[in-house]
Amino acid sequence: MSATPVDAKPAGPRRWGWVFALVWLFYLLNPLEAAWEKRDSLAGWVGVVGTLLFALVYAGAFMMLRWNRPEGTPFRVSPNRSLGLSVVAVEIALGVVVCAAVGQPGTATAVYVAVITMISLPALLAWPVVMVVAGTTYGATILVDGWTKDTGILFGTLVAALAIWGISQAINRNIEVLAVREENARLALEDERNRFARDLHDILGHSLTVITVKAELAQKLFDVDPERARAEVTDLERLSRDALADVRRAVEGYRELTLPGELARARVALEAAEIEAHLPNSTDDVPSSVRELFAWTIREGVTNVVRHSRARTCTVTLTPTSAEVADDGHGPDESAAVGGNGLRGLRERAAAVGATVVTTAREPGFSLKVVVP
Repeated sequence: MSATPVDAKPAGPRRWGWVFALVWLFYLLNPLEAAWEKRDSLAGWVGVVGTLLFALVYAGAFMMLRWNRPEGTPFRVSPNRSLGLSVVAVEIALGVVVCAAVGQPGTATAVYVAVITMISLPALLAWPVVMVVAGTTYGATILVDGWTKDTGILFGTLVAALAIWGISQAINRNIEVLAVREENARLALEDERNRFARDLHDILGHSLTVITVKAELAQKLFDVDPERARAEVTDLERLSRDALADVRRAVEGYRELTLPGELARARVALEAAEIEAHLPNSTDDVPSSVRELFAWTIREGVTNVVRHSRARTCTVTLTPTSAEVADDGHGPDESAAVGGNGLRGLRERAAAVGATVVTTAREPGFSLKVVVP
C-alpha cells in the first residue's frame, strides 16, 4: 500500500481537516473573555496569555501529529511517548493557570486536555489521565468557593475523549479493510499471473515440441523424400500459426480447448514423432464437466511422450471418470515426472475439480492418468 511521504503535506479533502478540528477552539473564547474583563489586573493578563498559549500548544500538537502521519496509515499517537507526555503536561499546567487566573470559565480547557491526551498518548495511558482530569475538574466545581457544580464539564470531557477514541478506531478499521482489499487484489493478480504462465507453458510447450520434431523430420527428409519434406514444412507453417493463435487467445483471457481437438492434435504430434498412436474414436462418454481437464491431460501426456519417452506406441484411453496417456518408452526423467511445470499445472487443474493425477512407471513405459471421483 502506497503512502504519502512523512514530510509531505496532506492533499485533497484531508488538507482541510485541520479547519474542522481547530474550529472548536471557539469555545476557548469564554475563558479568554473572562480574562479580558480582568485586564486591569495581573490575573487578567495571565489569563489572556495562558489561554492563548493553551490554544497555540493544542493547535501545534494537533498539526504536528496530523502532518507527520502519512496518508493511508493508521491513526496513531505520537511515536515519541516522552513528547506526548510533555505536551499533555504543558496543557494541564496551562489549564490550571487559566483556571487560577479567570476562575470557573477556565474549566473549558479540560475538554481540550482530554482531546490532546487521546491523540498524544496510547489508549492504556490516555484513559487514566482523562479520568483524572475529568474527575479533578468536576470536583473543583464542587469544592472551590464561588464555583457552581457543573456536571456538564464532566460529561463533556469524557464524551470528547470517547469521540476521539472512536474516530481513531474507525479510521484504523477502515484502513485495515482497505489493506485487506489491496492484499486480496494483489493475491488475485498473482494467481492470474501464475495461471497465465501455466497456460502459456502448456500451450507453447506442446506446440513448440511438435514444431521441433517436425523440423527435425523435415531436415532428414530433404535429401531422401523432398515431397514429404515439403509437406512437413507446410505443416510447420500451419502449426506455428496455430501456436500464435493459441497464445493470442491466452492473452485475451480465453482459449478454445476441446477434447476432440486435443485428440486431433495428439494424432498429428505422434505421427510427426513417428510414434504409433492408439486413440479413442469418440469422446461422447466423457461428461462435459471434465472435458477440459481431460483435454489438458492429453496435451500434457502426449507432449511428454513426444519429448521424453522415445516410445514406439502411445495409447490414450478415455472413460467417464478418467483419462490416461500411456506409452512403451522409458518414460520421463524423475524431475519431469514429479515436479515439472506441466505436471504441476495439471495437478492444480485436477485439484480444482477434486480429481487426482496418477503417474506410474511401467515396464516398459510410463502412464499419466487423471481420475475424477
